[in-house]
Amino acid sequence: MAAASVERAQAPPLSGDQLLEMYRQMWRIRFFEQAVVDLYKQGLVRGSAHPYSGMEAVAVGACAAIRDTDLITSTHRGHGHGLAKGLDPRLMMAEILGKAAGYCKGKGGSMHVTSPSHGMLGADGVVAGSTAIAAGAAFGARLLGHEAVVLCFFGDGAANQGVLFESLNLASVLRLPVIYICENNLWALSTPTSTSTGVPDVAARADGFGMPGRIVDGQDALAVYDAVHQATARARAGGGPSLLECKTYRFHSHSAFATREPRPPDEIAAWKARDPIRLLAERLTRADSASEAQLAEAEERERRLVDEAVDFAKNAPDPDPSEAFDDVYASGNGSASRAAAGARIGE
Repeated sequence: MAAASVERAQAPPLSGDQLLEMYRQMWRIRFFEQAVVDLYKQGLVRGSAHPYSGMEAVAVGACAAIRDTDLITSTHRGHGHGLAKGLDPRLMMAEILGKAAGYCKGKGGSMHVTSPSHGMLGADGVVAGSTAIAAGAAFGARLLGHEAVVLCFFGDGAANQGVLFESLNLASVLRLPVIYICENNLWALSTPTSTSTGVPDVAARADGFGMPGRIVDGQDALAVYDAVHQATARARAGGGPSLLECKTYRFHSHSAFATREPRPPDEIAAWKARDPIRLLAERLTRADSASEAQLAEAEERERRLVDEAVDFAKNAPDPDPSEAFDDVYASGNGSASRAAAGARIGE
């Protein structure tokens, strides 16, 4: 059965300044991710990092369609989501390098950046882990009388996890204002979705939960903006959740740690030919929304911004070891938390 269409509410046109800001944000994410990979190779990023390069149109287009007071949940590949939601690249980079100036004081790292004050409810290293958080956040906002809509980003791997289905079902039953956005980049670490998923389109699963589903060109920031705006308008009107599947592609291997590229070179080249940043630039110049000089200046500005973020993070102080257990537990002061943690590990 084909997925139902998301009800179409005409998205308001974006001004030239808004379009140029989207272009800047996409370069910000691209340069940021390049810097993270370089820092990883220098041994300055602990664990691993999962670049978002190539998928910038999804985060930027989606976040352009929501309000500052709306919320998002993210994934292990979440740097782009945070930057598109307005997080400071300096504090983001500090967090990734494990510095005290980071959003989570260095305790979250690359896969767990969180900033509730920005409506960023957190990235999650557990595949599909944030999908239930999105439903809970939407329900909580309703109980508190807030009008927040929640964007729930997840990948094609999460599309086969049970927690996602539980979340979709609950959101449908309660008509929660959640927009589920599948970033289908076609590959897991080394497995194509064609060999792991029984249906070609994740959006088709929306029918099973009584909600609209829609496939979106994930390389086109304006197509994503339009689809998310329509879905959020429906959600704000009490229509409940929607499932959007953005067909996209990551330009880097699965992670900064990955040493082998399983994807065919011609497939990679075909997708890079549809670089979302270049596609938006072409739209801007065709519509006379920005000149070549303005685009070049925007690109260079974002390069400098990320360079400054790297310098800030490198020079930021490391966390104080005495604060290792602070902010980890919901209640109790730091010393009590440390004592409790010590008892749990046999100290």
